[in-house]
Formats: sequence, structure tokens, C-alpha cells
Amino acid sequence: MTKLKLSAIPDDRPVKITVELPAAVHRDLVAYAELLGRETGQTVADPAKLIAPMIQRFMVTDRAFAKSRRVQKSD
Repeated sequence: MTKLKLSAIPDDRPVKITVELPAAVHRDLVAYAELLGRETGQTVADPAKLIAPMIQRFMVTDRAFAKSRRVQKSD
């Protein structure tokens, strides 16, 4: 079984933004959505819904970003 960084997508009210992705990134996003659907049994109807959890996961695991946030909060 593949170990993906994302799990089931929580139902949350999003803030709408417009993003342009390179075609290769979009193809990878669609492939990731398909794989995630097979792994979780949860169909991802719109691969764009993966963008927010991916960005969130990226920021949570970015040590420099976390350190910067801690420094800002202590100021």
C-alpha cells in the first residue's frame, strides 16, 4: 500500500481563489486524486480540492516557516 501524505479531505468552507497551473502539474494533480481515491475509497470528484490540503501539509512540514511563525508570535 502506498503511503500518501494526504488522507481523507475534510469538509470545510473554502475561500475562492483562482490559480493557473502548468499542464504537467495539473496532470499530476489528477493522477494524485485518482490514487488517493483508490487508497481511501473516497472519490475525489474535483482534483482542485486537493490543492488546499497539499499547501497546508507543505506549510505544516516546512521547518523554516514554522520557526518564522514562532518568532513572529513571540515578538
